[in-house]
Amino acid sequence: MKKATLLLLAIAMVCNAFSQTKFTTQQWQDDLKFLQETVHKDYSFLFKKTAADVFDHEVEQLYNEIPNLSDHEIIVGLSKIIALFKYGHTRLGFESAPIPLDFLPVNFYHFSDGVFIEGAHKDYKNALGAKVLKIGNMNIDEALKAIYPVVPVENEQFFKAYGMLYLVSLEVLHAQGVIDNISDPVEMTLEKNGKTFKQLLKSLPAGENVPRQYTLTRHQDSWLSARDQTSTPLYLDKLDKIYYFEYLPENKTVYVRHSQIQDDPDEDIPAFYERLFNYIDNNDVERLVLDVRLNGGGNNYKNKPIVTGIIKSEKINKTGNLFVIIGRRTFSACQNLVNELDNYTNVIFVGEPTGENINFYGDNREVKLPNSQVSVYLSFAWWQDKPQWENAPWMAPHINVDMSFEEYKTNKDPVMDAILSFSDEGFITDPMGHLTELFLAGKIDQLKADAIKMVDDPRYGYFNFESEFNQAGYRLLGNGQHDEAIFVFQFTTELFPNSANAWDSLAEAYLNAGNKEKAKEFYSKALKMDPDGPTGQNAKMMLNKIANDN
Repeated sequence: MKKATLLLLAIAMVCNAFSQTKFTTQQWQDDLKFLQETVHKDYSFLFKKTAADVFDHEVEQLYNEIPNLSDHEIIVGLSKIIALFKYGHTRLGFESAPIPLDFLPVNFYHFSDGVFIEGAHKDYKNALGAKVLKIGNMNIDEALKAIYPVVPVENEQFFKAYGMLYLVSLEVLHAQGVIDNISDPVEMTLEKNGKTFKQLLKSLPAGENVPRQYTLTRHQDSWLSARDQTSTPLYLDKLDKIYYFEYLPENKTVYVRHSQIQDDPDEDIPAFYERLFNYIDNNDVERLVLDVRLNGGGNNYKNKPIVTGIIKSEKINKTGNLFVIIGRRTFSACQNLVNELDNYTNVIFVGEPTGENINFYGDNREVKLPNSQVSVYLSFAWWQDKPQWENAPWMAPHINVDMSFEEYKTNKDPVMDAILSFSDEGFITDPMGHLTELFLAGKIDQLKADAIKMVDDPRYGYFNFESEFNQAGYRLLGNGQHDEAIFVFQFTTELFPNSANAWDSLAEAYLNAGNKEKAKEFYSKALKMDPDGPTGQNAKMMLNKIANDN
């Protein structure tokens, strides 16, 4: 079965030809109820990240608000209802909206140092390459928070990849309170070359769209990219091909960019990878870099030649010889690919986390709302490449490397730089496995030294040490190993002294061990650090329970 390729680009690229039609309140309300009934009847399994009662509450709230909303506000409201499921394949089809959509003449990209205007229409050349400080009167961080509920956010990386496409929609900006008037030019506060300035942006003429490829601007006659066009980095080269490879003789490295899990018209995937591994076998190659940072998926049944080819390659399937570049656009069938590579090869992942959960709902069906004919896409297939206890919001890189705007603009690729300069001396691909071995061997001083070093090492930036230590502590606690659990939780508070949750966990360990005084001390600390949050509230409840038990 083929997996549907992500269609979210439609929100920023499609401005349909339907005339502006005002549906009645009853028609919109009937559409909403139809959607609610369809979800409960045929897609109740999607209630995984959100509860059915939360969904129903939001439906009821929108139902009651519809009489006072314009058509575009209702459509954005429907998108927020669908986004509750938090699966990127489950989305509202803005391209089917029965009103024309208006878009700003720019393309945003979220770099490591902020949101920048990565591409712009030639009439707004002055804004090209500027950092976005405000949209209207709202600073950029607040604007991102405002549109966040509209996006079917699989994880934070998904939002970085695709949320920017919603940020250029005037309908979304207005419905979410970022701008006050949908018909006026949008004022932006920008920063460029050390200077702050205002820029008014008018919406694009009907039918004109930002030319994007893999969410980046295609530099052409009327559209400009902030990236220097005099050269092209490997990951953006030959984008007319789905995949290609290039030999880097000075590094004895073969680089592959593979940007869809689909066959290229000129050479299918099995033929391409047979040719690739023949080249590796017959040439002076020590390392393979497979770049899937742009890869939004396709047909995961086409992953087999990639995975088996790597497994069979004695040259490549070794730690330090196989690198896979992942990122925010690594999604869907490509998530299946990186899962399989993680399961069966000696891969080192480099870059950013993926935009997909490790196990996820994909493959959607179109459901047409009966009156407005708005399309809603609801996922139906559960893809599970790993056991449930290994599920996570994303596949995290072993080596964390992000890209700044300046690096993008000047065609630098810090991810490839990190790979080509990689030394496995002192690098640990499985931090918790390594620390667990030291713990079991009683090498506590080395465990502490190594943990402190890794926590401070930016290469492990996306490895959640606090969460991993916390889980390890609770496993020990569940086995009745109180002293060992207390050691782990105590060490966690030393590594993360500002974490209320770490102190709360330490308190629980002492309480389980029968030491109520220590438990009270650390619950009180957690409460003081997080008086209004869930950790603080739990600590308060436990302090009351201890007092009542006495």
